[in-house]
Parts: sequence; structure tokens; C-alpha cells
Amino acid sequence: LGDAASHYELSVMYNRGEGVEKDLKKEARHLKEAAIAGNPSARHNLGCAECENVRFDRAVKHWIIAANLGYDKSMIFLKHSYSQGLVSKEDFESALRAHQAAVDATKSPQREAAAEIDRMRR
Repeated sequence: LGDAASHYELSVMYNRGEGVEKDLKKEARHLKEAAIAGNPSARHNLGCAECENVRFDRAVKHWIIAANLGYDKSMIFLKHSYSQGLVSKEDFESALRAHQAAVDATKSPQREAAAEIDRMRR
């Protein structure tokens, strides 16, 4: 079981007790595996867990990694952390540039056309 998406989904299932007995240790294990394998949602959630445990420096590191992968929610959290003085200007600017590069890398005419069709259907 080395698939990032599978580990992430298992972490969600263990967190919620959906289809399995709720187990926060197993949730954490699968969340870490998913993050290591490159899942930005998992990386962001690890940051949230560190923040809940008042380990802001570790939380920020996770959010920077997720932002570098193009995860918008982590960029929002970093912006807030920057305004609270928890992130240096250099780290925030670097994360912002990397986030934008990751977002730009996912753009294509086909994706933009699909997004336009999706907007028209709403």
C-alpha cells in the first residue's frame, strides 16, 4: 500500500470511523504516509494537527510544503500565519512564488475549457 491517495483516504476513514473502527493512531500513520508520498491535503492536515498541538513551527513547515504543491488552503493558512508573525517574509514570499508556479504548471487550454463548461452548467 504505497499510493498517496489511498493512504489519505484511509486516514479520513480512521478519523471518522467510516467503515473501520475510529483509530487516531492509524489515522496519523496513514496521514504521514500520504504526506510523504506527496499528497498535499495530507501535508496540510499534518500542519493542522501540529497547530492544534501548539507546534507552530512544524505546522508552518507542513503548510509551506503543501503550498509548494499548489494547495490553496495552505497558502491561506500561511497568509494568516504571516500576519501573526509566525512566518518570515522570505519564507512567505518563497511559498507564494512556489505555489503560483505549481498552479501555473497545472493550467492547460483543455482544463480551462472544461472549467468554463462546468461554470456554464451551474
